Amino acid sequence: METAFTRLVGVAHPLVQTGMGWVAGPRLVSATANAGALGILASATMTLDQLRTAVREVKSRTQAPFGVNLRADAGDAAERAQLIVDEGVRVASFALAPSKELIGRLKHAGVVVIPSIGARRHAEKVAAWGADAVIVQGGEGGGHTGDVATTVLLPQVVDAVDIPVVAAGGFRDGRGLVAALAYGAAGIAMGTRFLLTSDSTVPDAVKARYLAAGVKDVTVTRAVDGLPHRMLRSEFVDSLERAGRTTALLRAVRHAAGFRKLSGLSWRQMVRDGLAMKHGKDLSWSQVLLAANTPMLLKASMVEGRTDLGVMASGQVAGVIEDLPSCAELVARVMAEAHSALDHLHSFAALPPAG
Repeated sequence: METAFTRLVGVAHPLVQTGMGWVAGPRLVSATANAGALGILASATMTLDQLRTAVREVKSRTQAPFGVNLRADAGDAAERAQLIVDEGVRVASFALAPSKELIGRLKHAGVVVIPSIGARRHAEKVAAWGADAVIVQGGEGGGHTGDVATTVLLPQVVDAVDIPVVAAGGFRDGRGLVAALAYGAAGIAMGTRFLLTSDSTVPDAVKARYLAAGVKDVTVTRAVDGLPHRMLRSEFVDSLERAGRTTALLRAVRHAAGFRKLSGLSWRQMVRDGLAMKHGKDLSWSQVLLAANTPMLLKASMVEGRTDLGVMASGQVAGVIEDLPSCAELVARVMAEAHSALDHLHSFAALPPAG
């Protein structure tokens, strides 16, 4: 199925596996790429050397195009951008809008730049700065999210920009792909659906928690880092919401120290990144400190399998996902469902006029 997005990045199918921290590693990304979709490697929780190693591992596993997700507000964003240029990575994905200068630098090197956005004005800004495409996430999406549904946000953005738009938030099958195409999108991006595959390295016990969840078991909370964060409801999330502010801040300090050790960042670098985050999101200093919770709490669940000590970021679609196909099986199924849905729609055009 050829669209403006598949032509832009050189993949067979208009499907994207999003760059989920601790989840979108080399195995998942390469499996997605080999299935003909765009896999995006999550780099925010990696050091520069770890990122280089991960990129090279993906390249050893696939010849297909793939992407790397970068934090535009990270102190070493320029170095990470240069790494993906040097390694010949096809796509640079951003969770926050990169600067006009960074977009220009990547494009000049032949890298396709695709920021993720959650508002029409953000799409207009990055499009004016030269972004090649945008991923638009509606409120149904997992992790940090907004409160505007995909069905409202997507057509707004499609009407506002003249670059390919990829829809995210609430997608899991071929019917969703066709619906997004009908809105004017050039593809869909899925996080939770790719997390729940046999190629995902998330522990089996954690996957079982996702599969057992109903739609109402997916909640939005500010208890992790002060920002709206969509995740599975759990006893641990309940305890975070019950905790007083002092307890939350003490926990954040402990996790900040843990993340500093894990990431190899100095306190000076963490403060610099915190300043960038504070400016970019207009956060209080306590919220910046609480933001250190996110990578460590996600790691506890997604890597260590400790759902009693970690959180499970999740889109609402977790409530209707029931199996763990391989990436190849998932992509083939989604595309077969999409073609079937299109055939069904075409059948209406063949009906004789009423009367």
